[in-house]
Amino acid sequence: MAQEQWDRAVRTLCELHLLRPVDDSEDILVPVSPEAAAAQLVAPIESEIQHRQQLADRVRSDLAALAPIYFDSRRRRHSEEAVDVLDDAATVVSVLSEIAAKCTKEVLTVQPGGGRPPEVLADAFPRDLAMLNRGVKIRTLYQHTARFSAATQRYAVAMEQAGAEVRTVEELFSRMLIFDREVVILPSQDARTGAVVTREPSIVAAFCAVFEQLWQSAAAFSGQVPGSGEFDDAKRAILQMLVAGHKDEVIARRMGQSVRTCRRHIAEIMQRVEADSRFQAGYIIAQQESS
Repeated sequence: MAQEQWDRAVRTLCELHLLRPVDDSEDILVPVSPEAAAAQLVAPIESEIQHRQQLADRVRSDLAALAPIYFDSRRRRHSEEAVDVLDDAATVVSVLSEIAAKCTKEVLTVQPGGGRPPEVLADAFPRDLAMLNRGVKIRTLYQHTARFSAATQRYAVAMEQAGAEVRTVEELFSRMLIFDREVVILPSQDARTGAVVTREPSIVAAFCAVFEQLWQSAAAFSGQVPGSGEFDDAKRAILQMLVAGHKDEVIARRMGQSVRTCRRHIAEIMQRVEADSRFQAGYIIAQQESS
């Protein structure tokens, strides 16, 4: 074996702790058992592993202590982001104006209960007109009885002229505003002047689907449903409920009218068809439509 190979082999055996000097003499080397050599080599590695394991356990323990705080904060944050309850009218108006100002694509509106108060329409018109001027599409649903409101009629005509679409249906379940299919505003059940704002995607998607279904069955505000004859949709809806046997109070509530107004429409219907009873009025109208 060449001297260079010999020296390299000796260095390797010393690095593996299989050779060691005798009495601190570098000239005399003696062999070491593989078990002893392995212990010398592995001991520092095992010590390092143990140290790092202890460090990992400490880090894991410290971070685990923060988990309850994190999950509680996330729960509250998600709750606040999903549903926000507004308790007073001033806050509702402020939040509504802010959301409307940020709206860029579409507004879907459901307004039950007949005609809206003139002062409410006066406040809404500049805000709605500003959105239309920005290119935002607006679709609004009223009940048929809104056609009896002069203020609502004027508002609907002005909105349609500005580019909005307005339709009516027989009955609506709740007031609702949807902005850009991302935010829904509903009336609060606990506060007459309050509102609930939700941004939770599944909830928003469900309300959008409800709106689209209602929209498909609605009639244009400015006209009548084809084939509706001399009765408009509101009187037709009243007549249908009369024939079904509903009381005046029930009809008025579902149509968003006062009982007095509802009874006036009933009287007009009976007088127009020259009927002596409500059932007879329904029968006459049915015969006229089938002929």
